[in-house]
Amino acid sequence: MGLSWQQGPLSAGTIGHFLTPEALPERLLFAEPLRRRMRVKFNDNWIADSENVLLLHAPGRYPVAYFPREDVDAQALVPSGQVTHHQDLGDTAWYAVHAGDRSTERAAWEFTAPPGHAAELQSRIAFAWRAMDAFYEEDERILGHAADPYHRIDIRDTSRSLEVRLGDTVIARSEHPVVLFESGFAPRWYVRRADIDQAQLRPVDGQTFCPYKGLCDYYDIGEARRAAWSYRNAYQEVGRVSDLVSFEPDKVEVYLDGKHLHLEPGQNVVPHGVDRGLDVDEMFTLRRARSRTA
Repeated sequence: MGLSWQQGPLSAGTIGHFLTPEALPERLLFAEPLRRRMRVKFNDNWIADSENVLLLHAPGRYPVAYFPREDVDAQALVPSGQVTHHQDLGDTAWYAVHAGDRSTERAAWEFTAPPGHAAELQSRIAFAWRAMDAFYEEDERILGHAADPYHRIDIRDTSRSLEVRLGDTVIARSEHPVVLFESGFAPRWYVRRADIDQAQLRPVDGQTFCPYKGLCDYYDIGEARRAAWSYRNAYQEVGRVSDLVSFEPDKVEVYLDGKHLHLEPGQNVVPHGVDRGLDVDEMFTLRRARSRTA
């Protein structure tokens, strides 16, 4: 989650509300300094390098990094002549990005005449995440999207009782599950494999990638497709759920202290937008690069 997507306070699907005497506008944008050095690599060239990046939070989007023009290699930007209109920020000029023998169309953009209240976006360039080879903070590559300062994960042990069933078959039963609280999502309950009838879990092809937790594997249970998942080697920051299993309450029956759980709003992630794209291949590339430098 961030301020503006999933169930964040500025998103269309927020579950909270501001306590104000007058209604706020339907769409609110928020800009702030990133306060981290950020760099962009394209075709083995550093085409942007700045300690003055501005982060823009817009409804339904991950945050997007905007670089001052003076911190972008001017030769890397080739005007495309294409102009579109942003509903909040006005005309948007698009650029191809060029370096060496490689060029990618519609890979960067700039708001040419933002309204006065958004003047700080003037003369700033953003790059389409998937069109670039890599984004870095200092010397570490980051994946998925620009760092979101409002995203948080908390993991807690609990003595509550969790049971998972498919019809008359008990899939899992635990008196010590682990609950993961993630900004913008309903709680997710994880179970140790010792508390699962693992013969019921059928691994399926196809992983997904979370920029906060790592690579995710999925399992079918009976006829229920992708009814369970596991971060087999979760990132160190969330290592407490590594190799634990969580279950989709809309595909199998999940009971917490006897209460039947249901899929809650905000538990599905729908990727969209030119500013993001979570790619499993990126994760493998990063792992290989880090193993070479370890």
